[in-house]
Amino acid sequence: MSNTITQSLLTKIAKIKMLICDVDGVLTDGTIFMGSGNIELKRFSVIDGAGFFLAKAGGLKLAVISGRYSPATELRLKELPIDAVYNGTVNKLEPYQSIKSEFGLSDDEIAYVGDDLIDIPVLNLVGLPIAVENAYAPVKKRAAYVTKKRGGEGAVREVIDLLLEGQQKFKLALKNLEKD
Repeated sequence: MSNTITQSLLTKIAKIKMLICDVDGVLTDGTIFMGSGNIELKRFSVIDGAGFFLAKAGGLKLAVISGRYSPATELRLKELPIDAVYNGTVNKLEPYQSIKSEFGLSDDEIAYVGDDLIDIPVLNLVGLPIAVENAYAPVKKRAAYVTKKRGGEGAVREVIDLLLEGQQKFKLALKNLEKD
């Protein structure tokens, strides 16, 4: 449980082909505003959103598995270049196995960012388990990397930058973005 870049971490990063993220507490700060008339509001970081475009330009596959269905999540994710979305699945192992099969990946080719107990079964399988800074303590214990930033405050962008830099694809991703 560290945010130190070690040779062991770089070895894991080199194998990653896909990044999978949780939503509440990872892409958001975990706060949900509920109002009358089924109004639901969440705060997403545009820095994370831009990171998804950068990751895609760097050749990474992207997926999201959210334990709680949310129309706000659905709207936000439609704006991003995400390859697979599971919005409202408490048992995250089933969608994880589906994603892995659909994209022909092995566990060691996948990084996962989580923050709470329902993320642990997937974190225990992936090649690069990551926790956000504000994650629940048992999640941090299972992480090979803990972000410096909190969920909803650029933590996912930190992870994307880490992956692209670690794979020496950051400059390529920037060039690819310029082409679009």
